[in-house]
Amino acid sequence: MENKKNGGIRGLIGQRGVGQVLTVLVGLVVLCAVFSFINPNFFGVRNVGNLLRQIAPYIIVGIGQGYVLITGNIDLSIGSVLGMSCMMSATLMCFGVNPLFAIAITLASSLVVGILNGELVARCKLPPFIATLGTMTICRGLAQLVNNNRNTDSIEKQLGEAAKVFRVFFYQGFIRIGELKIYNTFVIAIAVWLVFNFILSKTRTGRHVYAVGSNREASHLSGVNVARTIIKAYVISAFCACLVGLIQCATTGTGTMDAGTSYEMYGVAVSVIGGISTLGGTGILAAVLVGSSVWAVLDNGLQLAGSPVALRNIIIGVIVIASVLIDVVRRSGKIRLFRRRAA
Repeated sequence: MENKKNGGIRGLIGQRGVGQVLTVLVGLVVLCAVFSFINPNFFGVRNVGNLLRQIAPYIIVGIGQGYVLITGNIDLSIGSVLGMSCMMSATLMCFGVNPLFAIAITLASSLVVGILNGELVARCKLPPFIATLGTMTICRGLAQLVNNNRNTDSIEKQLGEAAKVFRVFFYQGFIRIGELKIYNTFVIAIAVWLVFNFILSKTRTGRHVYAVGSNREASHLSGVNVARTIIKAYVISAFCACLVGLIQCATTGTGTMDAGTSYEMYGVAVSVIGGISTLGGTGILAAVLVGSSVWAVLDNGLQLAGSPVALRNIIIGVIVIASVLIDVVRRSGKIRLFRRRAA
């Protein structure tokens, strides 16, 4: 009986990416303990609520970037699609467009960018770095042009009650559990994660995503539509970026042309910290949850500890580099070679 239990636990840990997620989860617990020791307010009800709201955008962009990374590609346009989404939705609402129609138009525009990214990478054979760097620049330009190179005014001044409903849904609304406020932003992030985690782990589309990332040529020979799978991954990434853009619009109540700056980096960071490989074919979407939590806890905890912004950036940057380096070494087989020599 004991052997069966041990086998079950070992089998679970041995599954693709689970071991890395558990390792990072242990590190997350240690980080939380350290920051709570430094500042008892870290686990205060107010800070926990704000921390969950802070984690939410990282989770959503991490989902999109995670899908793309698992296919063996990268999406540098996430931040600019986010900014375009924020500016477009705010500008439309300031022109008096109903929020639902503004969201629909913004979403459609963002998905077009996702399709374009996928087509450029999958069918035109452009390197993903170059293709998405180009669309990143285009989308940032569109964010600047959409309101004639100006940030938008307050959407509530233009729409009144309709804009308030928009802001409550995407940012201000919350569920109260005792004294703790769970904001809608976090609820939306978890709902999106549940949907896309199911797709990745339980459907044929998910199996194709892993197959393409592991070996594109073998996937093609086994009947997988490689181009369609890559396009789907980029469309999911664009959808997630658009959603965070709407959240940013609701957060500030305006459209800002520089919204989403560095979010492509955040997407990569939370994915690789959690164990999604930049080399493709490896990782689970739970990695995005723990990676986002580590990122937000570090940022929030160091801020409460009075750490300067420069030091916070350095520490987080070192962790990202270390995570990618560990993945590269592990995937290259050097660790196994070292163990064999030691034996």
